[in-house]
Amino acid sequence: MVTEDHLRSWLGVREAARWHETPAAAPAAAVHLPVRDGAVHDIRTFDRAHGADRADGLLAALARARSDASAGVPLTFDRLASWQRHVLATADAPAFRTTAAFAKAGRERYGIAPDTRVRFDACLSQAADPGLPVAARAARAYLDVCFFHPFADGNGRAAFLALEYVLAAAGVTLDQVGPVRRLQRAADDPADALALANLVASLIRHTHRRAARAAFASTH
Repeated sequence: MVTEDHLRSWLGVREAARWHETPAAAPAAAVHLPVRDGAVHDIRTFDRAHGADRADGLLAALARARSDASAGVPLTFDRLASWQRHVLATADAPAFRTTAAFAKAGRERYGIAPDTRVRFDACLSQAADPGLPVAARAARAYLDVCFFHPFADGNGRAAFLALEYVLAAAGVTLDQVGPVRRLQRAADDPADALALANLVASLIRHTHRRAARAAFASTH
C-alpha cells in the first residue's frame, strides 16, 4: 500500500526546480506557420485509435482551450473543468476530487486536504508568469495537473490541454506533441521535471526550424 503523498513530493520539487534555466527557445526573426498542427495530428491518430468519440471530445476541448488562451481567460480549475466536459462527454463540468487519487498502477498517491483546490489554482495562476520561459511554464502547468490529479478521469488529457493553453497564449503551436504525451513523469524527481521543460523547449525550436525550412523550400 502506497503511503507517500506524491502531491506533497511534487510541491517540493516544484518549489526547488530551477525553472529559469530552461532555454528560452525564442523563434527566429521571421516566424512561419508550423508544417502541421502537432496537437491536432496527435489527436487524430493516437486518440482516434482509442475511439472516435475520445478524439472528437479532445479536439473540441483543444479548440476551447486555445480560444480561451487567445482571449486571455485565466487558467483555473474551473476553466480546466469546462474543457473536461468535452473530454469526458458530460453535461456538467466535473468537480474537484474529494478523496486521495492514485496513478501509475497505484504506484503514486496524491493526497487531499481542505486547501488542495486553492493551492491548485494558485499553481495554475503562475502559468502566466512572464519571468519564466514559455517552455518552463507549459511544462510546469502540465505537471501541476498530473500531480494534483484533480479529476476522477482524464487527467492526462487535462494536463495536455493545460500545456496547449500556455503555448497558445504565447502564440506557439508545436508540430509534434507525442514525446510529451507518451512519457510518464515522476512526481518526486527534480531532474525529470526539468527534462520535460527542456523537451518542450527543444520541440519549440525544432518546430520553428522545420517551418523555416518549409517556407524557404516553397519559395525556391
